[in-house]
Amino acid sequence: MSASPEYVPPKVWTWKKPNGGHFASINRPVSGPTHDKELPVGRHPLQLYSLATPNGQKVTILLEELLAQGQQGAEYDAWLIRIGDGDQFGSGFVQVNPNSKIPALMDRSGPQPIRVFESGAILLYLAEKFSAFLPKDPAQRAECLSWLFWQMGSAPYLGGGFGHFYAYAPTKIEYAIDRFAMETKRQLDVLDKRLADNEYIAGSDYTIADIAIFPWYGALVKGQVYGAGEFLSVQDYTHLQRWADAVNARPAVRRGRMVNRVNGDLANQLHERHDASDFDTRTQDKLQASGA
Repeated sequence: MSASPEYVPPKVWTWKKPNGGHFASINRPVSGPTHDKELPVGRHPLQLYSLATPNGQKVTILLEELLAQGQQGAEYDAWLIRIGDGDQFGSGFVQVNPNSKIPALMDRSGPQPIRVFESGAILLYLAEKFSAFLPKDPAQRAECLSWLFWQMGSAPYLGGGFGHFYAYAPTKIEYAIDRFAMETKRQLDVLDKRLADNEYIAGSDYTIADIAIFPWYGALVKGQVYGAGEFLSVQDYTHLQRWADAVNARPAVRRGRMVNRVNGDLANQLHERHDASDFDTRTQDKLQASGA
C-alpha cells in the first residue's frame, strides 16, 4: 500500500458529493426525509423494515427464534428497505426511525403502535415482551446486557472502521487499516477468551447477546464478510470458531439470515417475509424458476 499524501483539514468542513466509496450514496451530513413515501403495513402484529446487514439479521434471527419457541405473537412482516436506493430516507421510514438506519420495528399489537429503532433496543424490547432469551436472574441478566451493549459499542470499529477501510474505501490507507485491524483482533480476542470458559456469550444459555454478536463476529470468523479471514488469522480464535459453528447450526438462525437478503446465493435470499411458508415457496431461486 502506498502512502497517502498528507491531508490538511480546512478551517471549515464542507460536504463534497459524491464522496466516493462503496456506500457513498447512503451517507449525508443531515437528517430527515428526502422524499414522501409511506411504509407498507402487513397483517401481523410486528412490522419490520430492514435489510439483511448484520444489524438487520439480529432482529430476524430473534423473531425466528421466538416463533420456533411457539410464540405466535412474534409473527411478523419483514419489508425490504433498499438502502442503496435511499428507501431509508422516505418520510414513512423516518417517522419510525429518525436516524434513517435499518432495522426499524413497529409493534401494532397494542392499542397504540410502538416504534422501536436501533437493533440493540429492538432485541431488548422483544426479549422483554416475550420473556425469552434474556435471563431473569439479576446477575445473569446484567451479564447478558453488558455483552449486548459491548456489541453495540464495538461493532462500529469492525464495520464502519475495519470493514470500510479494508473492503469498501476507494483507496487503501495503511494507517487506517492497521488501526482498525488491531482493534478488530483485540475484540476477537475478548470474545475468544470469554468463550474459552463459557458455552455462550452470557454463560450457559443462548441469549440476545449471542444473537447480537453472531451476525458480526461469527460471520467474520467464518469468512462471510469482508473477505478478511486470512488477513485477520481468524482460524486462531478456536473458541470463537466453536461458538460460531454452534450458533450457525440453529435452524432459526439460518432462516433469520435469509430474510431481507438481496445478495449471495439466490436460494438463501428471501426479499420479504410475510408468512412462515415463504421460506419454502418464495426464496428468490423459486420465484425465478416460476417466473414470478
